[in-house]
Amino acid sequence: MEKKLSSENNQLSSENILGLLPHRYPFALVDKVIENIPGERAVAVKNVTINEPQFQGHFPERPLMPGVLIVESMAQVGGIIVTQMQNLPKGLFVFAGINNVKFRKPVVPGDQLIISCDLLSIKRQRFGKVKGEAHVDGKLVCSGELMFSLVD
Repeated sequence: MEKKLSSENNQLSSENILGLLPHRYPFALVDKVIENIPGERAVAVKNVTINEPQFQGHFPERPLMPGVLIVESMAQVGGIIVTQMQNLPKGLFVFAGINNVKFRKPVVPGDQLIISCDLLSIKRQRFGKVKGEAHVDGKLVCSGELMFSLVD
């Protein structure tokens, strides 16, 4: 599948994202990219809806988006940055670690996560690190550093 950007502000549609990332329902956690500087930075949207499967058990009486899924959403935005880097080998980059992750506010159905990631480093064309932040209504809800590794 060819990787095409929409013409407006280098945005990526959900179809573009599916062409870049291997994730599929129910684990595709990025709805669209609203700012995209390939290999450097991406800002994306994740709309949190009550019909997502995790809310059946987390928690039925008071649904909260699990923190691990917020972090995974940030990792997927980081993956969008890495997969567009022309000088890296093609292959599957996987989540390899997290540092300094903090959860500051709960995320609930109806919220819209605005996730920004900035590339911090690439080493030996196999390992990457991004800084990620997730905001709801302009308030920081999660932040941290995420590491990626190319698997053979």
